[in-house]
Amino acid sequence: MSISLCMIVRDEVKTLPRCLDSVANVVDEIIVVDTGSNDGTCDVANAYKAKVYALDWPNDFAAARNVALGYATGDWILVLDADEVLAPRVGPLLRQFDEGQVWQDIDPADVLAVNLLRQELGAPQAPYTLITRFFRRLPEIQFLRPYHETVDDSVTALQRQESRWQVVTLDEVAIYHTGYAPDVVIQRGKFDRARALMEQYLEHQPEDNLLLNKLAALYLEQGQPDAALPLLNQALSQEEALDALTCYELYYHRALVYRSEQPDYAASDYQQALAQDVPPKLKLGSLINFGNLKKNQGDLVGAIELFQQAITIDPTMAIAHYNLGVTQRLRGYFAEAIVAYKRAITLEPNYAEAYQNLGVALFKIGKLPEALQCFSQAALIYEQLNPSRAIELKQKVKSLGIPQKLLARSYFA
Repeated sequence: MSISLCMIVRDEVKTLPRCLDSVANVVDEIIVVDTGSNDGTCDVANAYKAKVYALDWPNDFAAARNVALGYATGDWILVLDADEVLAPRVGPLLRQFDEGQVWQDIDPADVLAVNLLRQELGAPQAPYTLITRFFRRLPEIQFLRPYHETVDDSVTALQRQESRWQVVTLDEVAIYHTGYAPDVVIQRGKFDRARALMEQYLEHQPEDNLLLNKLAALYLEQGQPDAALPLLNQALSQEEALDALTCYELYYHRALVYRSEQPDYAASDYQQALAQDVPPKLKLGSLINFGNLKKNQGDLVGAIELFQQAITIDPTMAIAHYNLGVTQRLRGYFAEAIVAYKRAITLEPNYAEAYQNLGVALFKIGKLPEALQCFSQAALIYEQLNPSRAIELKQKVKSLGIPQKLLARSYFA
């Protein structure tokens, strides 16, 4: 068995080395289709002995990816972007197909594609996505859609033609992705480019539920829920034709529209989302947001149950521990709140809100020096990220009535 890595790139000189390092000893050839780099990206690719091809940008991600597929010679295709890295343990798992081992009780000869779990670094509330990025090199498998392009439709078509073909899901995180960090998105104008491509496509394919969902999600990120809602309703009106993952995302996104003005509708949509048959890690966003909705409605026990479910699924999720701490403090369970805040800080040392709320909990039980230390740490972090928050916190702390001799020895002197 041989594996071809297929990539499309443009001006990725900073990120490409990490990506290619992550697939060393995993892939047998590297196909890089460059769409107009001016920063030495091609030199980096050549240094890794990649086969580099130039392509005038077709304004269509699927078309560009299919060009890369056309140059591949391996038995299997692995698709990565330059801002992604393959998790160290995953490469050997993918190569197991060559060893004739049973894969999740399925004969490897019958596996057509593998769904890979991708962790979205910098996305605290919904940090995981599921994508089909490892599949057999067959001419029938092609990417579709100019943005949020996938091979899923062509994979499904092949399964309908030949029933033996199976798609399996790798449960552990396979890919780490940095491309949706807010500063990266703004810098590269991803929002504007994505919106234009999807809106243009939907003019001709208005029934494409996947793109309706993705465009609605983009509108939500841009603070346009009124533009998102009709798209979500349109797609959900065809719920019987939806796959579980798209259905989950549609309910999740519609709940985000409703959560401020119509919380009961939001609660119903979160319940529908959580009922979908998708990997548990994909449900973390719904668990966290539904928990906050319950907290705001006064159902503190229900909120705690949801936050604890999230922690069970992913114990490293700092925001789940933080929200658990907030809810325990509202119940008056200060010891439990302190434990939760400290765990959030251990996982995310620059978590200013966790330090601030830990300070509040410590203040409530009379541990003033410890509280001041936490408030000080929160203020120092705020100074770097949001100076106005540091000023606001300083004013609040001074209004708490803490003895002046203690304040004099702290950040708040």
